[in-house]
Amino acid sequence: MIKGSIVAVVTPMYPDGGVDFDSLAALVDWHVAEGTDAIVAVGTTGESATLDVEEHIEVIRRVVKQAKGRVPVIAGTGANSTSEAIELTREGKAAGADAALLVTPYYNKPPQEGLYRHFKAIAETVDIPVILYNVPGRTGVDMLPATVKRLSEIRNIIGLKEAKGELARIRELLDLGLPRDFALYSGDDATARESILMGCHGDISVTANVAPRLMHEMCAAALKGDQALAEKLDARVADLHRVLFLEPNPIPVKWALNQMGRIPAGIRLPLVPMSAQPQDPIRAALRTAGALS
Repeated sequence: MIKGSIVAVVTPMYPDGGVDFDSLAALVDWHVAEGTDAIVAVGTTGESATLDVEEHIEVIRRVVKQAKGRVPVIAGTGANSTSEAIELTREGKAAGADAALLVTPYYNKPPQEGLYRHFKAIAETVDIPVILYNVPGRTGVDMLPATVKRLSEIRNIIGLKEAKGELARIRELLDLGLPRDFALYSGDDATARESILMGCHGDISVTANVAPRLMHEMCAAALKGDQALAEKLDARVADLHRVLFLEPNPIPVKWALNQMGRIPAGIRLPLVPMSAQPQDPIRAALRTAGALS
């Protein structure tokens, strides 16, 4: 089971929008050195919505190649078409990913039975560990705990990233009686510490993009049940959890990484470069976390 701080890594881009694979490789090496426990390639933070299929798969391949088995790589392969998600998941497996992260279908708003059949079809077609991803604020559909329970009975569905951002939902999931080897991950940095202390296995994180060492140490402390240390470490990144969402993700986190000298300033339409207003709060939060001098 993958545990700890799992970075939903950005996809670096040049100002013209082209993917900067050299910066991507450098980010992977930096995360390994800083203790990041696993890497998600081409999730929401990786701008999956605007990469074409060839770029999508190439980013996964490059992350797997650069990781060199030092940390697990989870491929973001979700789509709102079941057949498309199957093909992306096949490609993610062929690229060498250790698992696939599959978001609930967006825009078409399937009912719970549709969600169940969608994920069941993918898991039964592609023999790769599957992590479900529930983020109703982005997709317009909320996968309910009862549906997660049904899906957890499928052999290679091994976990859930829950990004509703409500501790009550985390408690409901933990109380379901899920299989012992089924992993629950927070998908909300602001409640990740509490979620792990309650029993989650890690955090699939935006904040880890800019503060990987602190997020690794905080998650490790929480996994050990060391509440005092986890709170102390989380206090240093608490402002980041907030300010990195002052504009739609990944606009702020890509701006922050650019300020840190780690990536160019590129981002793709319909996202645009960050406005001036959040810049000072983000700089202050980066300094508090020790990520910017």
